[in-house]
Amino acid sequence: MLAKPNRNAPTDPCWPSIAEWNNLNNSVSGKLIQNVQPAAPCYPGPLQNDAACEYVDAHWTSEAFQASTAIGLSYPTESCPVFNISAGQQPTQNCTLGDQPVYTVNATEAADVAKSIQFAEKNNIRVVIRDTGHDLLRRSTGYGSLQIWIKYVRQGIDYQGTFIHTQKCSKSTWTGSAFRIGGGYTWSDVLGEAASRGVIVVGGGTPSVGCLGGWMQGGGHGPAVHDFGLGADQVLEAQVVLADGQLVTANACQHSDLFFAIRGGGGGTYGVVVSTTVKAHATVKVAAQQLSFAPLNSSYMRDFMKAVSLVHNAYPDLSDKGMSGYGSWSIASPTPLVYNYNYTLGGPIAANFTTGFTHTVAVFGKTAEEAETIFAPVMAQLADFDGRRLFVNTTYSSFTTYAAYYTALSGVEIPLGSSAALGSRLLDRKALTSPKLNETLYAIAGTKEEPSSVNIVFIGGGQVTKDGADACSGVNPAWRTSYVHNIVARGWAPGADEATRNAVYSDITNVKVRAMKELAPDTGAYMNEVSYIYFWAAGDADVSLAGRSL
Repeated sequence: MLAKPNRNAPTDPCWPSIAEWNNLNNSVSGKLIQNVQPAAPCYPGPLQNDAACEYVDAHWTSEAFQASTAIGLSYPTESCPVFNISAGQQPTQNCTLGDQPVYTVNATEAADVAKSIQFAEKNNIRVVIRDTGHDLLRRSTGYGSLQIWIKYVRQGIDYQGTFIHTQKCSKSTWTGSAFRIGGGYTWSDVLGEAASRGVIVVGGGTPSVGCLGGWMQGGGHGPAVHDFGLGADQVLEAQVVLADGQLVTANACQHSDLFFAIRGGGGGTYGVVVSTTVKAHATVKVAAQQLSFAPLNSSYMRDFMKAVSLVHNAYPDLSDKGMSGYGSWSIASPTPLVYNYNYTLGGPIAANFTTGFTHTVAVFGKTAEEAETIFAPVMAQLADFDGRRLFVNTTYSSFTTYAAYYTALSGVEIPLGSSAALGSRLLDRKALTSPKLNETLYAIAGTKEEPSSVNIVFIGGGQVTKDGADACSGVNPAWRTSYVHNIVARGWAPGADEATRNAVYSDITNVKVRAMKELAPDTGAYMNEVSYIYFWAAGDADVSLAGRSL
């Protein structure tokens, strides 16, 4: 849509003059922002302010703080890192914009979006789109760009008891209820509205994620996906600003190619989505299971890995019986994964296990007793380890509504503000039951000295598979046969040099992702959580090309 080679940059003679930028500012009623890094008060210069720096440092891991600034990112770049001046820390580099946009239009209506796009097109400037900035791939960054910020385009969240297409599209078969999300709202906003009406809207597992941006347009996973479908497949129609500034309604009957593209083809690529209408489903009771296990000591690592493998082996059958959820594991987590305050075996066992596995899975429309029956074959296998080689703990709970389940066991805000490299792969039944699975798990686990954090997104099957019949769905077809979206990540210490960061990227892409590709050669990856592009000074040939901005 908005991609052209050789866009003008701030050092080019064709870069707009101050007068031209002022004209844009006037046309959008003073909503143009000249971007400044959030941590700029920590660095020498006219903006240096110790009190402001301390505030930024104290709030750096807060999603609300990062989302409230024009170029704050959930996963910041290294061009202007924060540091703790109260502890005597000093800057080790200069603070620059790096690959961040130069200007931002803080749009509050579709007209602001249109004028921004028209200005960028006239002046041959790169455009990036930002909602909340909750993006692992930094797609709302771009050197020398104009950013369009849609977080404050807010025209209301409207409930429709019975959905009616604005254009009476005859190709739509949805006759249930719906919500029109009129702008840059987050899932906490919409899920609250849904709960008050006794319905379910498929949203993200993190409430602060935006509804219209990369989450939905890239596919969109969350706790309700197995039973009701991916986020992209919930969209019934959308309003989109095109590259020429025109505002159109896209659905199965008009602009159907655009409708297909934004329902899984990637955010910020085909147009700027300023509103969507999404399905709403009747709420149901939910039964949940929380499972955790950890080796009683380091001599039982092999048993721990065998247990991790057997749970993965079971996921396809568990999914076919209605279960889905999220989990994580690591052989050396920087923070505890498994907690135990009561278990004894000849004396107290450590309360905090940094080597461990944990997951929370749910089954909709069932009781806790029924959930326990579904999981019983797996528990029978784990019983061989319980109390002798592994600490194993499981609990079951029931909730009368999806909203109650989401509030209690999902909907968690994770501390942000740190940098990491990650890679992922969609795993189908063949991969999860392969004899090579255990070998792959060892490869992605890393070492005690260089451990990985592995996140399990166990939400495939069910309606995700059924929605493969939707001709207007643009999501990766590999979702239709996969049960698990497996994510592996490694971070680095603040201030780490480029060589250190590149070594981590290389390990993730060339070792861990490669191992997962060999295990699941016929699938693919979820575009919102794949390897970020990086370049090698030495010229490594295997480079991930994901995450490029417009």
